[in-house]
Amino acid sequence: MQPIRVFERAVRRWPDAIAVECGARTLSYRALAARVGALAAGLQAIDPAPGSRVAICCGNDLAHLTAWLAVLAAGKVWVPLYPRNPQDELARAAAFTRASIVITTPELRDALAIDGARVIVAEGTGPDTVAGLIAAHDGGAPVAHRLAGDATQAIKFTGGTTGRPKGVMQPYRAWNTNIVTQIAAWGLAPGDRYLAGAPITHGTSTYILPTLATGGTLVLMDRPTTEQTLDALRNAAITTTFLPPTVLYMLMQQPGVAGDYPHLRTIVYGAGPMRPEEIARAQSIFGPVIGSTYGQTEAPQIATMISAAEMLRDDKRASVGRETMLSEVAVLDPDGRAVPPGETGEIVIAGDLVMTGYWDQPDVTAKTLRGGWLHTGDLGFIDDEGFVFIRGRAKDMIITGGFNVYPADVEPAIGAHPAVADCAVFGVPDDKWGEAVHAAVQLRPGHAAGDGLARDIIGFVRDRAGPVRTPKTVTFYDAMPRNQIGKLQKDVLVADFTARATTEG
Repeated sequence: MQPIRVFERAVRRWPDAIAVECGARTLSYRALAARVGALAAGLQAIDPAPGSRVAICCGNDLAHLTAWLAVLAAGKVWVPLYPRNPQDELARAAAFTRASIVITTPELRDALAIDGARVIVAEGTGPDTVAGLIAAHDGGAPVAHRLAGDATQAIKFTGGTTGRPKGVMQPYRAWNTNIVTQIAAWGLAPGDRYLAGAPITHGTSTYILPTLATGGTLVLMDRPTTEQTLDALRNAAITTTFLPPTVLYMLMQQPGVAGDYPHLRTIVYGAGPMRPEEIARAQSIFGPVIGSTYGQTEAPQIATMISAAEMLRDDKRASVGRETMLSEVAVLDPDGRAVPPGETGEIVIAGDLVMTGYWDQPDVTAKTLRGGWLHTGDLGFIDDEGFVFIRGRAKDMIITGGFNVYPADVEPAIGAHPAVADCAVFGVPDDKWGEAVHAAVQLRPGHAAGDGLARDIIGFVRDRAGPVRTPKTVTFYDAMPRNQIGKLQKDVLVADFTARATTEG
């Protein structure tokens, strides 16, 4: 089944309910469906081939949402492009996937005018605009295509800031699995209001169809300020939202953040780890509403989940929860054997949530999908109750003096220091130990960096984590480097340390 069918069913069931709210404008399910159908027919008029790629590079607005649903309805493949990424990177991604249509903002029109693609502008009127295509095909509907469950619904890029990005082919079955799992995990229901403040091009996209499938309302906000996000959570009857940890940290630093959030039921944090003490602080501010999920672009969003109720347990706050109903999660040793509960190995995932492979990269696909598992490259363990704990990327494990040290075991100890706002741990070359534990630290306001504070942090961690895990050195930063969606760029920290060492050496 095509994922768009859940929206079409919802239109028949709740035609007059509000499907989307963006600023002062709202659209009912019936009105949104009419726009989607017309635009989907317009996309097929440009390129009738099912499975052709459509790149969308826009912010969170009605044109983007309409185009996103229309791509699905037209039987085409969505290629999300984040508009704040470098323009040459965006153009390479569109060209690499051989997109036949590109939908973007006026500012990026020329940059994304790749060979063989028709560029449609999200704003304005005219034949090459979203509004123009909707008007030209008003009352129309796309030709339905019957495609298999392994047919590609999206090609999403992953690979961080270095190396060749990988285009993850997410099939229909993975999207359908995500939809039913999100609905079951968070108890989504008619009347729910989902705050879509994080980019649609990233994690927010995995909540759109689950919300629409159950008669909820999407509240779209494009790059909201911290104050705007707080106001929405308090005053816009928001029940559910997804936020990266960095956004939660910024929210919790706002004056007057503690208060009443009468409708809020779930804040799902993801896209990076969150320290247990910060989770506890978020719970004290927003209430017992903090949950989390674990997945990768290769197994989107929700291979595991931990509910807000389970997150209240002190011994589970560092966990990403248990495997979800249609996914299987295991931990394997280097020889591919399952390890006992509590023992660390590589986290692997199986089930319908898993990708079919990387676009035009069969060799990389074969390295990642093997033995019936998606090999995530993440290290972790599963406890006796089935809760998964992530200890970091395999490449980030530090071997110091013959001992394995995992950043996830050190960073909470550093983060507990009263002067520390944020931190990251990684290994650096050391003549004596092979590798030494190094800490990058961002301080809270009112604290000054210096050798004395570095020694105090080191001693603080030694008392809590033991000498092997204790950083040998500390570097202070005014702000930790993060990418456009707030994900920590540890490779930038490593490169900065190497540059400093070379200069000082």
